[in-house]
Amino acid sequence: MNMVKSVLLGSAAGLVAVTAGQAADLPVKAQPVQYVKVCNLYGAGFYYMPGTDMCLKIGGWARAEARWGVNGNSTTGDYTQLYNGRYTNNMWTRERGYITADVREQTAYGVARGYLAVGISSQNSGGEANSGQFSANRTFVQWAGFTAGLSVSFYDFYPAAALMINAAQTFSEDTGDGGWWVWGYTANFGGGFSATIAAEERRESQILGFGGASGSAALSSSGAVILTPAATNLLGGVTTPGANGVLPNGTFAAGNGYGGWQSPDIVANLRVDQAWGSGQLMGALHEVNAGLYGATPSTGHPTDTWGWVVGAGLRLNAPFLGAGDYIIGEVNYTQGATRYLSHGGANGNQTIANGNTEGFGIGSDCVYGGTVAAGNNTGCNLTTAWSFNVGYEHYWTPNWHQSFVGGYLAESYNAAANNMLCSGENAFSSGAAPALSTTYGSGAGTAALAAAGCNNNWNIWEVGSRLQYDVTKSFYLSVDLLYQKLDSAQLPGAAINAGSGVSLSNSSVNTVANETNWMVGLRMHKDFLP
Repeated sequence: MNMVKSVLLGSAAGLVAVTAGQAADLPVKAQPVQYVKVCNLYGAGFYYMPGTDMCLKIGGWARAEARWGVNGNSTTGDYTQLYNGRYTNNMWTRERGYITADVREQTAYGVARGYLAVGISSQNSGGEANSGQFSANRTFVQWAGFTAGLSVSFYDFYPAAALMINAAQTFSEDTGDGGWWVWGYTANFGGGFSATIAAEERRESQILGFGGASGSAALSSSGAVILTPAATNLLGGVTTPGANGVLPNGTFAAGNGYGGWQSPDIVANLRVDQAWGSGQLMGALHEVNAGLYGATPSTGHPTDTWGWVVGAGLRLNAPFLGAGDYIIGEVNYTQGATRYLSHGGANGNQTIANGNTEGFGIGSDCVYGGTVAAGNNTGCNLTTAWSFNVGYEHYWTPNWHQSFVGGYLAESYNAAANNMLCSGENAFSSGAAPALSTTYGSGAGTAALAAAGCNNNWNIWEVGSRLQYDVTKSFYLSVDLLYQKLDSAQLPGAAINAGSGVSLSNSSVNTVANETNWMVGLRMHKDFLP
């Protein structure tokens, strides 16, 4: 037994000696771990990036939704060539999700901030490929009062997306959903007062030009203008660029008819934000530079002109009606800058058919026509439009709240523009079958003349409501309902022929009529951070 004890004690002593020898080879003290520290300078969710003075917040959100009545696309809208036929996509679904990164640091001239949001956004109507769903709707830098990059327009005030899940179908100028390129400077005067001046990406609708084939003043036997051969339809025809890559006159896909981008839109606002709510006066200048009178540069072009828009918005907090309640509204008036009234649809056209009835409205920034060779060329006749949006958000309980919204948009054309539009509507059916049973107009440019009863002024109005249940501060469910009515432009005899530039029907003749549409939507939304 004594021998066993001696062996064990000797072995233990040997292990201690070996361990002590190995310990002598190790660092005396381990390096301290750099723990992530909370940054309280900019609100919840920010952390100091280890080894720097920069604060970073990683956030985001995920969403699933389904709708009925949006005509297969929530961005272009329900009144974009809505046939209400066998092949209309009434059912529509979408999944969206974004990862956001917000980084900030202090400088001698204030906070320098960078922000990025990337993710996916779909438009599912039965066959969209996942590979086409990538989306990036924010990437901007802010410093010393400047904001530059993909943010939101400084013209914006009415928050359509905050009031309705069918925000893209409401007729508002809000750019918040997809973002907008800006480079602006904001001066803060204290007391909640500020002013901003900015250069922004131009908000173009479409310019409609009515000339002759290959720049000539060719007329049909009925006296209607013959548009360039590529022209297919006033309400969204797709064409191929002509000589030297120039889009020929008479092509009317979204944005077509504009010359190249030469100048940003100049946007300015005066704003106040205080405990009672907020208010804003805003305006913008928009260059309207039309394309050519014909298919080649030698035909010339109308003189460049400037469209403009002015607006005012007001938000009133209404705690006397309910905790969190508010009322908000915005009104706008423009000549030649119509996308500041309805941002979602790039060309502003409204078309809907129901059986043998059809309503339409042609959207544009300017209408021109004729040719230099014939001496009947016109300048840009700017389109006049005005709109208003109003909304009320009411909290029934801290978790249940409901919005009520309404809106109105009207576009009108002067006599010269209406004459050319009517003549153009007539011209599309020249030589086509079935031939027009009613003449809409004739002549070209300054000689264009509308037939009695041809009036391209139109308007659209809407009312809707959204009910939302906030399960938590970062997770909600909502449902909404929207009703819209289009008061259509008018044609002689209230007939739209299949060969005309505004027909959606495969039948020979439709009856012009005011049309309505209903939409309903469901949404489930989860924020990654509150």
